[in-house]
Amino acid sequence: MEMNFFKRHPFIKDAISIAVFIVCVLIGTLVINTFVFRSFSVIGPSMETTLYTNDRLIVNRLPVTLSQIQNKDYIPQRGQVIVFRNPRYSVENGDEYIVKRVIAFPGERVVLSDGHYTVYNTENPNGFNPDDNNNGEPGSTTSGTLDTIVPDGELFVSGDHRQGSYSYDSRNGLGTIPFYDVVGPVGLRIYPFDKFRNF
Repeated sequence: MEMNFFKRHPFIKDAISIAVFIVCVLIGTLVINTFVFRSFSVIGPSMETTLYTNDRLIVNRLPVTLSQIQNKDYIPQRGQVIVFRNPRYSVENGDEYIVKRVIAFPGERVVLSDGHYTVYNTENPNGFNPDDNNNGEPGSTTSGTLDTIVPDGELFVSGDHRQGSYSYDSRNGLGTIPFYDVVGPVGLRIYPFDKFRNF
């Protein structure tokens, strides 16, 4: 009785098994990164004192995935910390992904004066401070002056370290962020281990 090919060449069977395992891991990683969660590292002081350089974040992709399945735009909540693709990104200039806090939504008027934001909309014609419900974050006054209306399909975002030019955001050159550029809300900080927290 003649042995089959794989019994005569067991190393080939092992090599194929390893190759199939590696392909499955790569596909699984791609699916998880695309539809479930992604990991990002913070670079720069723009989100201090909420986040610091080298903080490792887990971004929740599920709300974005569910919105895409329903053929809707994903719209984060006001005050939420999100990661998005930099609409002004180029290889020579800037980071491809940025983390900021959501301040205002389409159609809302954003006024920056006297060191803080005021947002005006149909529910709040007299305006309100969008930072009032952020658990004491951010802790710094906001530099600059501004009076703008957020365009349709876009978000107004800001870093938490708003003095001077520490945060490149919607008030000073970044502009508003299209819904389709949002990667998702920050779910967890997993590193440093002693600073683990959810958002």
